[in-house]
Amino acid sequence: SGPLKAMDFSVQEGGGPRILHQFTLEPPAVSFRMSGEKSGIIDIEPKTGILYINGSLDWETKQVHKLQVESLDGSGNVVEGPYAVTIYVEDINDNPPEFNQTRYFGVVRQNSRPGKPFMYVHATDRDDPTTPHAQLSYSILHHFPNPYEEMLFQIDNATGAISPSRTGSYYLDPQKQDTFTLVVSVRDMAGKTINAFTSSVDVIITVMESLWKAPPTIHIRENSTQAHPVNISKVQSNEPGVVYELFEKEKLPRLPFSVSENGDIYVTEPLDREEKDTYTFFVVSKDNKGELVDKPLQIHVIVEDIDDNPPVCQQNPTIIEVQENEIGGSNIGTVFATDMDKKDTLNSRLRFQIQSQEPGFPSENLFYIQQDTGDLQLSGRSLSKRDSAKYFLKVLVTDSKFETICDVEVHVIDINDQIPIFEKSDYASVTVAENIPIGTVILEIQATDGDEPGTGSSLIIYQVKEGDPNNTLIIETDSETNRGFVKINKALDFETMPVYNLVINATNPEPLVPNVQYNASSLTTFKVFVTNVDEPPVFLNPVYKTEVSEDIPVNTLVMTVEAYDPEGDSVRVLKEVQGKYAQFLAYEKILLLQRSYLLVEGGHVVGYNAAQTSKAFLILHLRDVNDNPPQIATDYPTFFCYPVSGGEKTLIQATDADEQFFYSKFTFTLADEMNARNNWEISNFNATHAYLSPKHANFEEKTYEVPIILNDNGNPSLENNVNLKVSICKCSSEKSCF
Repeated sequence: SGPLKAMDFSVQEGGGPRILHQFTLEPPAVSFRMSGEKSGIIDIEPKTGILYINGSLDWETKQVHKLQVESLDGSGNVVEGPYAVTIYVEDINDNPPEFNQTRYFGVVRQNSRPGKPFMYVHATDRDDPTTPHAQLSYSILHHFPNPYEEMLFQIDNATGAISPSRTGSYYLDPQKQDTFTLVVSVRDMAGKTINAFTSSVDVIITVMESLWKAPPTIHIRENSTQAHPVNISKVQSNEPGVVYELFEKEKLPRLPFSVSENGDIYVTEPLDREEKDTYTFFVVSKDNKGELVDKPLQIHVIVEDIDDNPPVCQQNPTIIEVQENEIGGSNIGTVFATDMDKKDTLNSRLRFQIQSQEPGFPSENLFYIQQDTGDLQLSGRSLSKRDSAKYFLKVLVTDSKFETICDVEVHVIDINDQIPIFEKSDYASVTVAENIPIGTVILEIQATDGDEPGTGSSLIIYQVKEGDPNNTLIIETDSETNRGFVKINKALDFETMPVYNLVINATNPEPLVPNVQYNASSLTTFKVFVTNVDEPPVFLNPVYKTEVSEDIPVNTLVMTVEAYDPEGDSVRVLKEVQGKYAQFLAYEKILLLQRSYLLVEGGHVVGYNAAQTSKAFLILHLRDVNDNPPQIATDYPTFFCYPVSGGEKTLIQATDADEQFFYSKFTFTLADEMNARNNWEISNFNATHAYLSPKHANFEEKTYEVPIILNDNGNPSLENNVNLKVSICKCSSEKSCF
């Protein structure tokens, strides 16, 4: 309650009758009067001043009620007022959302972009749009059918936009399922409270085949005379307003294709199949932001061949050799030609024909060529070099449009009807020392052949037929003179083979004609006598190796070596072992079956017979024994700057003269002495170093001895007690002792 004045009230809609306020009368006023937008339910009790609502307000009908109140005296005259009284109706969530259609229908294309809307649903709510009462949230309640774990469609909860999900973009296929029913729900209160109002609607979606499909393989005839560019295909995106672009699978100097803004694909210039017979490239569609709309489409173009290339002779001229004794019908060679047009087509099919023959005797048609293969044959009779040593043919090679002349030379070669004949049937003997160098010529031999010089029928090949089982000798031929040179091929050995009784034959690389055979005229003999050379003794091994422990006892046997003399003479050992450590080794000589056994090692040992000596190397590897205790490395002095402030530490290092197979590992500990443990402490750093630190600051300026126990952790392990001298000294600015 209160005196009459202008007032505003906020009242929730609904709720039934209620009292809002009581105005108090001030003399001479005796009553109140109200006018304005009372809507038949708002009024004031004149005598008591009670402002009341006799019913329920409705925000959807009227949101604001504007009223005027005044006070009157006993005569009905206005004492105060009129004052404005405004009642604001507050909305409550009393209206469910409503879709603007009872059922929705939409169409989506196969492979449409995920998240790209293809339809919308729309609902309204009569409640106050400035409050959550009218804030709507969309969702998909059901999905019929739903063949996959994930939904094929999705909806924007704020806008109601329906689009394919990623799964739907991949799996939607009208051949498998062309119709789907979605149950779409809308809730007010932004869908965030459990007491929100909900409505739902069916959405019928038809799946249609994608417009975005790769065209079938495109065939273009090469060297087209049409005006370019020429339209060869078309693509179309599922979305309107996209931009089409081409990009290459191969990086070509130029791509002779283009695409228009409406998806028409053009070839921009004539193509040449012989330059490139296929093209593969991609078409992409992009939105106005440059983002890909569809998956790239692969375009495959095959360039079709036309007959635009003449035959080409592979060799010009083609040279063919024919022996005199070749019989009629023999295949003597092939004329090869190629055509760059497409293989295995009529455009590249070649035919061969002999156009002319020079000379034309003893007859015009001495040769025949197979028209499809180019194989050249003798037509009827053998050729004779006495008639002509060469024939010149012109062969016409044609395809379906072009023709080419290929030149062919036929060389008539002498037949091998003469055998090689040695000038001597016996070359007596040759005497050589067994140490003659390999490659030395010991004899020259000569045979002659009556066939045409410079051919395989007259070239002579010399071979040792008998008497040299190990190929110790070899014979090389001078191809100009047919002279043979007998050479040493392997080292001679008097002890193994002192005499060679050799039989040598002479043959041709070209086979002899029938009825002609090699005979004794193509054979010769001679002997090789090998003289003995005094050779040095030979050790069975050039190097002897063994391994012993470094603590091996004196007089232990460490090695046995063997030597022998190739001539069978006695071998003895020079009574010395040479080398850096030879003084540590003794030797013993044993003669047995003309062999020497040496019980020695180190450096090398020398064995000799009456005139020759040999050496063998002896290698003795010593295995280390852990026989050296660890020591403190003294590469640098150990010190701390005076006065000691606390917290200092310095590295100390241990070393060991023994061999370290893998890595050193030392243990550092302080000796069990009271002063040492009260003044110092040691902490590990790594396998070879430790930190030494003072435990307090009360040190004098002098040198201390710190007792440390070092252990090398060997097998067996060795310990060493060392006294490390540590200086407490005044230091320079560089932190070093004065």
